[in-house]
Amino acid sequence: MSRPRYARYAGVLGVVLLVAIFVNSLFVHRTDATGIAPGQRLAPFAVPLALGTLNGDADIATHVNQGSDGRVPACAERGSQILNACQLYERGPLVLALFIDAGSCATVLGEMQALAAKFHRVRFAAVAIRGERAQIRRLIRAQGLTLPVGLDSDGAVAALYKVFSCPQVNFVYPGGVVQSKALLANPSLASLRARVSELVAASNARERREPAA
Repeated sequence: MSRPRYARYAGVLGVVLLVAIFVNSLFVHRTDATGIAPGQRLAPFAVPLALGTLNGDADIATHVNQGSDGRVPACAERGSQILNACQLYERGPLVLALFIDAGSCATVLGEMQALAAKFHRVRFAAVAIRGERAQIRRLIRAQGLTLPVGLDSDGAVAALYKVFSCPQVNFVYPGGVVQSKALLANPSLASLRARVSELVAASNARERREPAA
C-alpha cells in the first residue's frame, strides 16, 4: 500500500523544522556566549561590501597561502569594495556589529547610524552573516545606512568570532585590541551611546599613557 500523501508532507515538514531549529540555535543568545574577550586583538578579516559588485568568500588569513582561509593576509586586502577590519581600526576606535538579516537583530544598525553622526572619530561598521545580498541591500536602503556593511557569505567571520548571539557588537581600541565585553543583544540607543562614550574615553586615556613614537 502506498504511503498516505499527508504522511509524506509531514515528513518533509519535520525536516524543515529541524533545519530551522538548528539554524536558530546558532544565533540565539547563549549563556556561554561572550564574544571576543577584552584585551584580545580583533581577528582580521576582509569581506565584500554588500552594496558593491565584488563577489567572494571572506578572507580570514593571517599569512600567505592559507588554503580556504585566503591566499593573502586579510589585512592586505584593500579596495573600495572591501570591508577590511584592519583598515577600520587603523583609523580610530571601532564599533563592529555582526548580525543576521532576520527578525529584530539588525535594528542595532539604525542605532549605530544615529551615533555615527555624533562620534566622528569612531568608525562604525557591520557584517551580515550568510545573508542574501539583495536582502541586505534592501535593509541598508530601508534604514538609510551610510555605515559600511560587509557580507560574510560563507560564515567564516561568524565562525572566527564565535557568533552565538545576534547581534554581536564589539568595541575596539585604535590598533585592534578589544576594549570591553561585546554586547550580545540589541541595546537601547542610550545604552549603546554610553558604551561608545566609554570606548572614546578609554581610547583617549590609553593614548595619553602610551609614549610618543
